Amino acid sequence: MAWSPAQYLKFEDERTRPARDLLAQVPDLPEGLAFDLGCGPGNSTELIRDRFPWSTLSGLDSDENMLVAAAKRLPGVSFEKADLATWVPPTGASLFYGNAVFQWLPNHLTIFERLMKALASCGTLAVQMPDNLAEPTHVLMEETARSPAFAEAFAGKTIRRNPMPPPATYVECLAPWAARIEVWHTIYYHRLANAEAIVEWVKGTGLRPYLDALPEGRRSGFLADYTDRIRAAYPATSDGKVLLRFPRFFILAVKAA
Repeated sequence: MAWSPAQYLKFEDERTRPARDLLAQVPDLPEGLAFDLGCGPGNSTELIRDRFPWSTLSGLDSDENMLVAAAKRLPGVSFEKADLATWVPPTGASLFYGNAVFQWLPNHLTIFERLMKALASCGTLAVQMPDNLAEPTHVLMEETARSPAFAEAFAGKTIRRNPMPPPATYVECLAPWAARIEVWHTIYYHRLANAEAIVEWVKGTGLRPYLDALPEGRRSGFLADYTDRIRAAYPATSDGKVLLRFPRFFILAVKAA
């Protein structure tokens, strides 16, 4: 799948808000490199740079388009192509920051262990992941894919990402290395123009694997069907806008001294 920075950044303010909320909880950093893991087009990297301007900061992503956009946005920051599932972090890092990336990686608990081991003393692992698989946006993706009109096209394909384990699992995973662990959920309610805006939002993330799995000629039909379902699930408020409910899960772990 090729990511689209332009599609992703159509809702930059809304997408950056949880990144900002996560960074607000990160304590002062020890010496060492700081990494924005899954940096995307650099919107979260920019926040880290502004918060810790004295740190040597690098952004990692697996998508060339996102890396090009990030380098254009922040020419003074180093960006590197990497697959986080296999990336070996350097020891002594001060910060591993991952905003809305690890939900895509089924083995992220193992990755978190690897990152905690690599942190410097008093370094921080900070992670935010969408926890929205039970929301109509994502339920209806699967419902549309399994409907009679599209079931044959998706036969034998598993598109839906794996659900996350409960918060206690993350605490147990990180506890052997952490002096402090915080886990919490925040539910955002984004006021968007209409149902079509919700579809535009998810076209930049969760809907992409479904569209990529279809022949190009069938994508417009899938989008039309899905949009009708979204319109029914998200009725307009009195001002004509819709509320997109978006739960997100946060993790902050500070390594023991």
